[in-house]
Amino acid sequence: MHLVDMPDLRSAIHLIGLLVAALGLSMLAPMAADLIDGDANWRGFGVSAFLCAVTGGLIAAASKTPRGARGLSIQETFLLTSLCWLLLPVFGALPFMFGAPGATVTDAFFEAMSGLTTTGSTVFSGLDHMPRGTLLWRGMLQWFGGVGIVVVAMAFLPALRVGGMQVFRSEAFDTFGKILPRAGEIAISISWVYAGLTLTCILAYAACGMSLFDAVVHAMTSISTGGFANYDASLGHFPPQVEYVSSVFMLLASLPFVRLVQLASGEARPIFRDEQVRAFLLAIFAFALAILAFRMVTDPVPHAAGFEQHLRETLFNTVSIITGTGYASENYVSWGSFPAAAFFLMGLVGGCAGSTCCSVKIFRYQIVAAAVWSQIQRIHSPHGVFAPRFAGHAVDEDVISSVMGFLFMFFLTLAVLSVAMGMLGYDTVTAISGAATALGNIGPGLGDIIGPAGNFAPLSDAAKWLLALGMLLGRLELMGVYVLLTLSFWRG
Repeated sequence: MHLVDMPDLRSAIHLIGLLVAALGLSMLAPMAADLIDGDANWRGFGVSAFLCAVTGGLIAAASKTPRGARGLSIQETFLLTSLCWLLLPVFGALPFMFGAPGATVTDAFFEAMSGLTTTGSTVFSGLDHMPRGTLLWRGMLQWFGGVGIVVVAMAFLPALRVGGMQVFRSEAFDTFGKILPRAGEIAISISWVYAGLTLTCILAYAACGMSLFDAVVHAMTSISTGGFANYDASLGHFPPQVEYVSSVFMLLASLPFVRLVQLASGEARPIFRDEQVRAFLLAIFAFALAILAFRMVTDPVPHAAGFEQHLRETLFNTVSIITGTGYASENYVSWGSFPAAAFFLMGLVGGCAGSTCCSVKIFRYQIVAAAVWSQIQRIHSPHGVFAPRFAGHAVDEDVISSVMGFLFMFFLTLAVLSVAMGMLGYDTVTAISGAATALGNIGPGLGDIIGPAGNFAPLSDAAKWLLALGMLLGRLELMGVYVLLTLSFWRG
């Protein structure tokens, strides 16, 4: 019997300690907002910031290695990404417990996990009267999570061959074998574009009549495709033109950030030639057109203003759900059974790989379609040679098997979560849509409880922990977590 040789995890733990300390320092911003407002809620942020800074600093100091800078191993990278999205919500939840709204451990962790995974499901109500520090912190959590997952998607997942992401290895600067240094380079480029988009979005929201504070928070949750809002009515609280502006920025944030970096460098051609981008835009157009046509038939309007309202509401909510942002301006469940079913399906599509979006992502459906079409051609012409193609290149068998494995595990996990929710006593719509919105990091579900007109507060603690687990699995592309459970992986 041989003992498993555990890898040296000090580098990964050291980085996690630094991130926890940095998270604590970032709490000084919402603390300052409450101090300016004269709100006693600042004390909760002060205590939380102290605990995070001290704990993170001690972890970093205790795990520091004298070996100098080096790339992370595969085991360390998987552990780092999983622990980041597991532990940071624990510390990010502290202000919700020590300050407003004085949440329970379960509710605080659920909200923080929803924030950092950019899911956007919330257990908090009365947002209109919440201290500004708490609202700002919710927005900051999503903003941090958004840029973090883009770096993970472009620097780590392609090198780790997760869910077919290896098809993007060349665009992710071929990080395999030297993950940490190359991740730093990628993070710098992406962060500049991410910050530039956020600033532009702030200005656009302010021009539409938002206050500066609302513009800042909603810009952070738009560019991260997170969907936390400062009001219970979500973006329905604001003038109608805000929905058009929000649709544009949610759409931009759902495109591959590598393409946005190229665009910012003056290279516009790659983004327009990207097959993934074209398929994603086509999916939005098809869903929006179908829902708009249904609404025009079932709820005809006699004048242009009514048509504009239908168009705006349909476009905004379609973009919001397919990108996984989760804003809502209307209770679209009341539009009819077809729109409700369409919104459920589009939530399982997701945006482009390498964006802040979540869910399955459009490129995986493209690869599956290419593989199916190739198989049909082989059946029709047994002696022909037909290779599935994506983005102008033949798709390797390992990519196809990775995508198939991901899809199998995604829908198996969705089924297990749905059954578990049903066993907790929830109706079919709530159980299935709750599992889907958590695993797809979408935001609102369907039904009277967790639909766009409700929130997740009425769910039991067991259901909230279950859905929080689903958020973690979905945000890290499932395999990034499941691989940690295998003994062979730790043998190296």
